[in-house]
Amino acid sequence: MTHDTQNQQAANKFLVHELADVHTTAIGHGTKIWQFCVVLEGATIGSNVNICSHCFIENDVRIGNNVTIKNGVHLFDGITLEDNVFVGPNVTFTNDKKPRSKVYPAEFHKTVVKHGASIGGGAVILPGITIGEHAMIGAGAVVTKDVPPNAVVYGNAARVHFTPNTPATKEK
Repeated sequence: MTHDTQNQQAANKFLVHELADVHTTAIGHGTKIWQFCVVLEGATIGSNVNICSHCFIENDVRIGNNVTIKNGVHLFDGITLEDNVFVGPNVTFTNDKKPRSKVYPAEFHKTVVKHGASIGGGAVILPGITIGEHAMIGAGAVVTKDVPPNAVVYGNAARVHFTPNTPATKEK
């Protein structure tokens, strides 16, 4: 933890575990960042956020208020988690549709997880996806396209199986 982060931690009353490597000072009140997390300088983290152990957060990442990020989640440049989002353990976010070693796009695709959405453990979220408000992503899902608000999606590739305005979809 940098000296600036230590001073900010004391002033704003957030917790950074002594075994975390946190370089941002943009951390809200009541947030907890646990051991073996790495948070880069440009990241912005809201209030009352819980970031469990073994997480990695890059520079161009925005995390809203009241967010839970379980163990083993990596948030790469271009990811935004709005308020009240839940991210289950070992969820994989990607930000490059054509990855190659040492070849970088001019700009990474933007992925947005809207207010109140939940992502089950082990899900994979491809780049440039928007997950709608209060959507539920099933554990292990591979999300390849935008998810509507309030939808329940699961599978590989993930499909909408239920939304409050339509009857449940029958499995084939």
